[in-house]
Amino acid sequence: MSAHLGRRLRRGATSGAVVAAAVAALAASQAPETTAPPTDNAGGDRAVGAGDTASPSGEDSATGDSPYYTDLPPLNTPNKPGAPTQLPVITGPAEAGIPASVLAAYKRAEQSIRSTDPGCNLPWQLLAGIGKVESGQARGGAVDANGTTLKPILGPVLDGVGFANISDTDRGAYDGDTTHDRAVGPMQFIPSTWATWGQDANSDGKKDPNNIYDAAQAAGLYLCANDRNLALKADLDRAILSYNRSTEYLNTVTSWFEFYRRGSHQVPDGTGVLPVDRSDGRGQGNRPSSPFPPAPTTPAPKPSGTGQPKPNPSKPGGPSEVTPPPTKPSKPPVTPPTKPPTVPPAARVARLAPVSTGQLTATTGRDFAKSPSVAALDAAGAPVAGVSVRYEITGTTDARFAGGATTATVTSGSAGIAAAPVLRAGEKTGTFTVKATVVGRGLDAAEFTATVTERRADTLARVGGDPLSADTGTTFAQPVQVKATDKGALAPGVRVTAMVVASASDTEASAEGPYFKDASGNALRTLVLTTDENGLISLPALLAGDKAGEYVLRLTAPGGGSAEIKLTVTAPATTTPEPTPSGSGSPEASPSPSA
Repeated sequence: MSAHLGRRLRRGATSGAVVAAAVAALAASQAPETTAPPTDNAGGDRAVGAGDTASPSGEDSATGDSPYYTDLPPLNTPNKPGAPTQLPVITGPAEAGIPASVLAAYKRAEQSIRSTDPGCNLPWQLLAGIGKVESGQARGGAVDANGTTLKPILGPVLDGVGFANISDTDRGAYDGDTTHDRAVGPMQFIPSTWATWGQDANSDGKKDPNNIYDAAQAAGLYLCANDRNLALKADLDRAILSYNRSTEYLNTVTSWFEFYRRGSHQVPDGTGVLPVDRSDGRGQGNRPSSPFPPAPTTPAPKPSGTGQPKPNPSKPGGPSEVTPPPTKPSKPPVTPPTKPPTVPPAARVARLAPVSTGQLTATTGRDFAKSPSVAALDAAGAPVAGVSVRYEITGTTDARFAGGATTATVTSGSAGIAAAPVLRAGEKTGTFTVKATVVGRGLDAAEFTATVTERRADTLARVGGDPLSADTGTTFAQPVQVKATDKGALAPGVRVTAMVVASASDTEASAEGPYFKDASGNALRTLVLTTDENGLISLPALLAGDKAGEYVLRLTAPGGGSAEIKLTVTAPATTTPEPTPSGSGSPEASPSPSA
């Protein structure tokens, strides 16, 4: 602020007494309770403290936190009671004149919005303050008879280089840029904000951000959002900061707002004075004091040497003096008829009421039987149609909307209901949250709890096959295949646990007897398999082990399905060699010789 003060004092103050009076007037003319701008404003736009910090993208403001004009109002306060001296009149970029069509648009917006939202207490001087710092009152009132700017007013490309980084949202429809967004029009709306708040205030069938009537009414509705009462200082500050989240911006707009409340005057369209200095440091000190060069005039004829008028060579015999063409009378600005504003559906919503009842559940890999849905309601509880509602999946989950997205935006119907797209569970079990919010509003979210459980099977049964038996040290020859069903239907994707136990009464795996092998060849007596698309599992080779006996192969599945298969392990039979028979065929023993 000291830089602006020093510049103005150099321009308008000529003595120590005048300087002192000017400083006192400037201090008195500022809005109460305003905050001093930050000392380090490199780049022109420092966010307000922790409670008001915008996201780096700039999408939390109407302008995307684009640059703005920083010139402050004149030092003299018109007709301020108690002013001790006659202060110098400072003209130039900070003078108070408002072009006729621009002033008419501000006043028309105030009248229209006060008729539909009297609790907002919107003053037209607030629109004038914002219009001054955003575009210099539509470039000094360079508008046609319908209020549309003679040339589009575009802010810089929001590509993250010195400004916010906002990718294109309108395919260049408003700003001509299909890569990044730019703030557009005399009130500098970014296209995504205009898509929500745009108005047709001059009844030409178009919502044009470059039309001062459309833009002023949209700005008024935007400032009144979230049930703000602009007669309250806190709500007024929040409204201004929602336009551009910068302390200097708040102070600059508030200064102009207070100045216009103390007095202003109308000037013809196209004769307003443009500001000079911008918040991004790209000053425009070489800009002429008027955006339009003066109209050319016909030079006066030079007298002849004899003192007689010089004949007009193009009109022989005619008047000897050239007559300048008559000046055309200026055409008064056309003020469109007053009509009630078209309040955006989002601005009318007071709350989102959940319509879905009960907990949302699904098994892994399956669609949820029902989707989250909400009703958009106004303050009287009536449904609001055409509201954009954004659903977002939060929490540790791989559940997704159609196409694998974690967010989806839908529009409420005639009954105000907006239902989310089909929600599909992933492979992770557990709970997560789905949040529903109104696009462009700060209302509380409606939240839904969703739960993913394992796929279930209420029945497991072995498919055919002989009884399972094997000798110790061998492999069961018979294959084991099991079918899973749930409520009579095949149950694919079900996790089935197979465990070898010593008896049907045991709950822990046996320490000996039959076993499976893992990839390293180690013995396993507990194995988890998943049913295929036909609800079947085929067990790998089952080895008998070294101890004979009766065992049980127990199979269980989520949902209560179970089966028990008897395993018999026998010891191999042992063979005894047959004795050699005596009698014929065998040599007889020789008798021992007699003594």
